[in-house]
Amino acid sequence: MGLSLSKGQSVSLEKTAGGSMEVIIMGLGWDVTKPKGLLGRLFGGGGNIDLDASCVLFDNSGQMIDSIWFRQLQSKDGSIRHTGDNLTGAGDGDDEQIIVELTKVPGNIKHLFFVVNSFTGQTFESVENAFCRVLDAKSNKELLRYDLSAQGSHTSQLMMNLTRSGNDWNVQAIGATSTGHTFHDLMPLMQQHLD
Repeated sequence: MGLSLSKGQSVSLEKTAGGSMEVIIMGLGWDVTKPKGLLGRLFGGGGNIDLDASCVLFDNSGQMIDSIWFRQLQSKDGSIRHTGDNLTGAGDGDDEQIIVELTKVPGNIKHLFFVVNSFTGQTFESVENAFCRVLDAKSNKELLRYDLSAQGSHTSQLMMNLTRSGNDWNVQAIGATSTGHTFHDLMPLMQQHLD
């Protein structure tokens, strides 16, 4: 298991990996909250939850340049791609993945924000064991993990930010919660985290 990040913590991707990185995977996983008690198991709870991972690219001047999400599975330049939409959260491991070829991300891109939204509007009160993690795509080794399981009435969360620092990228665990069905609803929150 990789380094476990705390809310607000920032680390160098290169130092964490022990060398330069070419391709990373941001994985998002979650489970549906299990019904509690005998009556809960008999009469309710469970079901499916459609969480969506997105990546939003900002340039050096703080302008949004591109977005990768379930309606656009690849960046315009081809450096970032989404592996597809998971509508249920069923199964172990990552439910959705976004693959980033760091060496191909255009030089004018400074920030990659990773967000998660409940497209169907179910709150995180119905979600447990939610996490995002960063893996080295070459070795499939987990480098970083951030626990998202802060249950509450929010429907979206700004998970993390990758910020370009010379030839390296710094990863910051943000964990800011909000409401919204797509990444568009989190634009003001992302803009607050631009430096």
